[in-house]
Amino acid sequence: MSKKILVTETVLRDAHQSQAATRMKLSEMLPIAKTIDEMGYYSVECWGGATFDACLRFLNEDPWERLRALRKAMPNSKLQMLFRGQNILGYKHYADDVVDEFVRLSIKNGIDVIRIFDALNDVKNLKQAIASTKKYGGICECAMSYTVSPVHTREYFVNLAETFANEGADIICIKDMANLLLPYEAYELVKAIKARLGDDMKIHLHTHNTAGTGDMTILKAIEGGVDIVDTAISSLGNGTSQPATEPLVATLKGTEYDTGLDLEKLSEIAAYFRGVADRLKADGFLNEKVLRIDTNALIYQVPGGMLSNLINQLKQQGASDKYYEVLAEVPKVRKDLGYPPLVTPTSQIVGTQAVLNVICGERYKMTTKETKGVLRGEYGTLPADYNHEVYKKVLGDTPRITVRPADLIGPELDKYREESKEWAQSEEDVLSYALFPQVATKFFEARRDGIDIAEPSKAAMAEKKAEAKAAAKPVGDVVVGVSEIK
Repeated sequence: MSKKILVTETVLRDAHQSQAATRMKLSEMLPIAKTIDEMGYYSVECWGGATFDACLRFLNEDPWERLRALRKAMPNSKLQMLFRGQNILGYKHYADDVVDEFVRLSIKNGIDVIRIFDALNDVKNLKQAIASTKKYGGICECAMSYTVSPVHTREYFVNLAETFANEGADIICIKDMANLLLPYEAYELVKAIKARLGDDMKIHLHTHNTAGTGDMTILKAIEGGVDIVDTAISSLGNGTSQPATEPLVATLKGTEYDTGLDLEKLSEIAAYFRGVADRLKADGFLNEKVLRIDTNALIYQVPGGMLSNLINQLKQQGASDKYYEVLAEVPKVRKDLGYPPLVTPTSQIVGTQAVLNVICGERYKMTTKETKGVLRGEYGTLPADYNHEVYKKVLGDTPRITVRPADLIGPELDKYREESKEWAQSEEDVLSYALFPQVATKFFEARRDGIDIAEPSKAAMAEKKAEAKAAAKPVGDVVVGVSEIK
């Protein structure tokens, strides 16, 4: 019996988030959108995750306008987004009314498939997003954040999949953000979930190729019965991104798993994105380190997007030489915090704390409020017990939270409407403000004033520096800028 494997293309979201700090622009997506739309992918992941923040913070783009433009450019494709449960696309918990409105407007503006996950795999944090997705007619894909620890056993994940199914999931996703799911375990895990839930429940595998095992993991998962897999076009695939699309399509061609995707059209898409990758490299966002196979990822358990962000963090601190020292600190911090899977926002929280521990020379000498929040229970129930000595050092006698964090938050939507009324032109603007008030306000003000606040490219910065140097003339021992001479 043949079983066509369905493919989700990630080049418009996770590929550049994992390799290039989420810096791909809408103007780089639209020229190739028609070709992508004609491919016959199961879905195209193009929104959510860190793209929302990056649009506002770095690219001077309205993320909602990006979604509408992609919807118009790809009318035949199911558009997919990544949604962080009660965190939405931000880094804290929001009230249920904000979650509901965000889901409603995401679907209204063009999203078909919402992949919902919680960094701690705390199902309480998914309930509202699941209910809203079902209410507004979206396809609800519940994702388990895969990781390896003393508590994250195969049985743990099978039980979690069953819980998702009982909550109303249309699809179960195994989200292997750090490329920790090894090939034979992928085979066994998929078979075990299918045995528990039956063949009617579709299983979607998301992995990366950080440690170089991603292609093999996908192939064994296919043999185990997986239905859908994530891949990225080769020009932005592999390394910290997803395994490349074309090799998988070629491997399965003519077999019972044939994807039906056209290799010649894929080659056209790959050629286009090579130019985009070159631009990202030239601007310093696509660092060659994220393109290498690093089996240390199996030790450090660091996902692709976290790797590229750690590199940028250390570069900004002038501490790039501490890279491997920080990587070694990550699993120690993770254990202290009760073994959270490393996925947004816990990946950023653990990563930043690891950087602080190394740079300060003393563990937890400086502690972020987010680290304190994880320990205290502000993000939900931890998978395992936390380090009580660390808790005492950073929180003293502060009591822990044991209820669903969102139950402590009253309705917020009207408050955000009131706070943003000076700038907001739509309900979508209100939600942009709700998630990132300072960043969104700056964006709204620039939009009102017709100012481009996009992060300057490396080439533009070099040109500006050269102009400033040329404009400076020596006067004796003093350099005076011509603009200062009246």
